[in-house]
Amino acid sequence: MISREELRDIAKMKDDGAYFISLYLNVNPKTTVKDNYVIHVKNMLRRTAEKLDKTVTKKVKPDIDKIETYILTNKRVFKKGLVIFSSHERKFWKEFHLAVPFRNEIIVDTSPYVKPLLDVLDNYQRYAILLVDRESARLLLVHLGEIEEYSEVHSEDVPGRHKKGGWFSLAERSYERHINYHVSLHLKDVLKELEAFLSGEYVGRMIIGGSEEAVPKVKAMLPQGIAEKVIGTFQAEMLASSKEIMKKAEPLFQEYEKKKETDDIEELLTKAMKNENAVLGVENVLNALQEGRIMKLIVMKDFKQSGLSCRQCGYLSAQKMASCPFCSGDMQKEKYLIDLIAQKAVEQGAFIEVASENRKLRETGNIGAFLRF
Repeated sequence: MISREELRDIAKMKDDGAYFISLYLNVNPKTTVKDNYVIHVKNMLRRTAEKLDKTVTKKVKPDIDKIETYILTNKRVFKKGLVIFSSHERKFWKEFHLAVPFRNEIIVDTSPYVKPLLDVLDNYQRYAILLVDRESARLLLVHLGEIEEYSEVHSEDVPGRHKKGGWFSLAERSYERHINYHVSLHLKDVLKELEAFLSGEYVGRMIIGGSEEAVPKVKAMLPQGIAEKVIGTFQAEMLASSKEIMKKAEPLFQEYEKKKETDDIEELLTKAMKNENAVLGVENVLNALQEGRIMKLIVMKDFKQSGLSCRQCGYLSAQKMASCPFCSGDMQKEKYLIDLIAQKAVEQGAFIEVASENRKLRETGNIGAFLRF
């Protein structure tokens, strides 16, 4: 699974002499005709080469050949989305096979184009699912559209499983208390496993599923730090398949993400209007970026703008200027200024949030940032 740290290291790679090819390809078997993407990527690579300066084309020709060969010979490992970063000159090659599709795109530049991956990391954040009943539990990790079984907990000594009438027809109160005691011990074991899991994995949010009686009990037992991560619950059988679990969990997470996005933008707008460590608009964001002050960048998904960058120090500008105001270096045109802003923010350790649609943010410049100071 790709991590933000790994993406940050890739984003930092830049060389004015060498070039990178960044390929994003939709290889989803459900939406792409068999092998159609092979023909498509050949055409994309050919058209890209035709548009480049002859000197650049010569530099990236080995990368084009390598990518085409890779697509032809590695189809069995593909999932839904394929990402490749290649620089023959830098001896760099990296591919990612993801369970989420991408819009087909090829970018040739002096640094890897990581913006679509930033979008994916924002929209497919890691979250945990705890599935629990009175005698067993399952812990699962969801990331980038994939679900992974982490561990299971079984308490074989919980009594009453074979009593006629099941859990809810036990007559003797003492026996019921005996059962509840063992169930309580089981849930405590589940919590220990959950705490160990969360201490070893970065998980921002969690969903609890399982039996109608066990879910509220385990939720009530959660320490405050873990309880704050819970964004919803659902009912499910312990033997439910991963596909069935995802079908119930995904709507809860999507609803949470949509609300969180709206709340974050409202907070951004309010703080920016009060001048409380928040800014709006490209110019203000660029100023904060130059000073290393961005803590979290929020940008509309479809927002694009061109600009300039300094060949020497990497200074970014949305304004026309012949030389860099900091080092007097030559300025070059950049078609994807917003993507460069996002990449540089990641290099500085900032978080990125890509907004799908928000009228207020669109009306105030399409981009904004929470500041560290």
